[in-house]
Amino acid sequence: MNAPTEAAVIKQHLIDPEICIRCNTCEAICPVGAITHDSRNYVVDADKCNWCNDCISPCPTGSIDNYRTMPRIKAYSLAEQFTWDNLPAELSAAERADLAGDEAGDEAEAGVDTAVPVPADPSGQTVFNSAQYGASLPPWSAAHAYTNLYGPKAAENTVTATVTGNVRVTEVGKQAGHDYDTHHIVLDFGSMPFPVLEGQSIGIIPPGVDAKGKPHHARQYSIASPRNGERPGYNNLSLTIKRVLEDHQGQPVRGVASNFMCDLQVGDKVEVIGPFGTSFLMPNHPRSSIVMICTGTGSAPMRAMTEWRRRLRASGKFEGGKLMLFFGARTQEELPYFGPLQNLPKDFIDINFTFSRTPGQPKRYVQDALRERAADLVPLLQDPNACFYVCGLKAMEEGVVLALRDVATHAGLNWDTVGAALKREGRLHLETY
Repeated sequence: MNAPTEAAVIKQHLIDPEICIRCNTCEAICPVGAITHDSRNYVVDADKCNWCNDCISPCPTGSIDNYRTMPRIKAYSLAEQFTWDNLPAELSAAERADLAGDEAGDEAEAGVDTAVPVPADPSGQTVFNSAQYGASLPPWSAAHAYTNLYGPKAAENTVTATVTGNVRVTEVGKQAGHDYDTHHIVLDFGSMPFPVLEGQSIGIIPPGVDAKGKPHHARQYSIASPRNGERPGYNNLSLTIKRVLEDHQGQPVRGVASNFMCDLQVGDKVEVIGPFGTSFLMPNHPRSSIVMICTGTGSAPMRAMTEWRRRLRASGKFEGGKLMLFFGARTQEELPYFGPLQNLPKDFIDINFTFSRTPGQPKRYVQDALRERAADLVPLLQDPNACFYVCGLKAMEEGVVLALRDVATHAGLNWDTVGAALKREGRLHLETY
């Protein structure tokens, strides 16, 4: 006897490889580890996915919001998904019933549960999940963001931008240059419209093909310039791009996209898709305060927000709230924009640097600085118009959110209440990779 077909059918969660820009947001935020990737594709394990949908809103392209109705026993495997260049067509009802067939009945007769399993934490303990506090909605006063104007499924596949600037923004020297290289790159879009906001990102398509002979996928980069351009009044934007020249064993490393971008010359052309991002946006409310927490090239959106506020202030028509920056790097030499940041007025922005590899000094991270500045952060955690932005390596995220929790708790605040408000009101944004 066969079990009802409905019991053996699932709505399988899949990622569209044609649209995905491999930003790692979905994998980073998935609380059950259902999402993984190889050198080309991000994929979802049907046996692990519990349909919490935490990954849907943060995805900048919508590639994560795809499904196929499948017999559970014939769900697409990870191995199959890794080979895809685009999603397979939806099966018809007849095809699904055909595939389910007697195999579903055999499983039912053998006592196999045909429901989608919900993984449990094997330790049985509550694990702190920093991602659960990240907002998927923008601040209420943020400007409207335009997205996906150019890309695989847009009317225009790509837009061509011209390089108008490429400047190294980390110190040059024997120690500073042996294993990394960070550049500030300016792209001009000419007459093609490309509206962006602070906190958005774009995709760069490197030329050529990969080891399998397939065109390279786009790489995502956060925009480092404000909404009116790196050069005000021009249709341009800037990026902060780091390439690693050596791995931890001292072997040469040449990332496809970062190497391509850092070697560009003025006048070169670049294929761009996007823009992307609808939540990691700065507030427009004139009294809003902004706390920016970043490491390395995670400074890109923070530079964009800071520069927009600086231009508004220079216009004499804007009186903004508090700006605080917590910026971490291994050493001062590795910190992008160190010189320009030093020149910003102290009454405009409160800057806190941390370095974890300064010779002769103890390791210090951004979360350490957050705890040190607890007295200033407590009022901002309670201010409905104060927003917190975290951008950088994934490893920093948990430490930063734990530090915010400690700041709130030591001040007598209930973190569950504060954390829920930060998420609900679009005030805590996590963009780590």
